[in-house]
Amino acid sequence: MPAGADDRFHIERLAAHDRSGFCCGNDQIDRYFRQTVTQDVKRRLATCFVAVETETDKLAGFYTLTSHSIPLSEIPVDLRKKLPHSLPIGVALIGWLGRNLDFKGQEIGEKLLLDAIRTVADGPVAAHAIIVDAIDDKAADFYRGYGFVNLAADRSDRMYLPVATALKAIKG
Repeated sequence: MPAGADDRFHIERLAAHDRSGFCCGNDQIDRYFRQTVTQDVKRRLATCFVAVETETDKLAGFYTLTSHSIPLSEIPVDLRKKLPHSLPIGVALIGWLGRNLDFKGQEIGEKLLLDAIRTVADGPVAAHAIIVDAIDDKAADFYRGYGFVNLAADRSDRMYLPVATALKAIKG
């Protein structure tokens, strides 16, 4: 989080955090975070970041990032004009994002998403955009609120946001 941001929480890489009590209200997300995420991290399939309440060390939320690529043909026509036509386009996938129900209303989802955007933008591996697979309509609405657009007309869950666009929105 930027200097001056809410210091009640800090975001760090998942380590030996206690995930057993985490509940975001979606069984699929909860099961993944409690049971599977460490396997994905060990196999280098994803990197997981957690929002931790500074005072209590309680997990407020998490997200995962994975490198990915998509064919140019999947990018909305108006956004592909300046992209190379011969290569797949490098993107970062936010595979999972969940907020603990105990922290509802504290903008943890927003903090996690903004941190993911900064992590991708500042990372050593280039990514033209960030993509997400919204797990449901509520998640899709959340991502739309930050500028994500549907990637393909036939797939309403896959959404796309160019990193440059995201950075402009963050910097205001």
